[in-house]
Amino acid sequence: MKIHRLGPEFAPAYRQLMLEAYARYPEAFTSSVQEREGLPLDWWERRLQVGDQVRELVWGATEGKALLGVAGLRLETREKVRHKATLFGLYVPDRHRRLGIGGALLAELLTYAKDTATLKVVQLTVTEGNQAAQALYERAGFLTFGVEPMAVAVGDTFVSKVHLWCDVRLLRRKMNCLDGVLG
Repeated sequence: MKIHRLGPEFAPAYRQLMLEAYARYPEAFTSSVQEREGLPLDWWERRLQVGDQVRELVWGATEGKALLGVAGLRLETREKVRHKATLFGLYVPDRHRRLGIGGALLAELLTYAKDTATLKVVQLTVTEGNQAAQALYERAGFLTFGVEPMAVAVGDTFVSKVHLWCDVRLLRRKMNCLDGVLG
């Protein structure tokens, strides 16, 4: 298995995987399958662009040509919040779970955050009650800072979102300490 940034050539597989995610777990994502399935392929290709000016980065876990899971990071562009990024769309299909893929994607994303000097905070939301996902984020150093009631409407039902954040500066210090011990 290889964890790497996805480029536009992965757009068809990324689209298929995310449409599966939106359909199987509508409470976990802000976007709906109906909203996203109508988007042209070039929308998905733009999301996977590479380059210095890109504000959305998506990593994938691949084995050969198979896409096993994905996770994204949206960088803020506004001056007062450029120190923050938002983790989005971490999804590993049921058939690939319990193999460490989610943790590996999260680790790669956080490594990017630690290596980006301007980033101080990575934040995310997780559906209240999704204990497996929340535990994964907490093991990686994320802390809860609130719960947003009625955050997402799924049909006539509302679900709450738990807000978490990770202090990237603290992760950098931990890595520096480990370098001293292991180096």
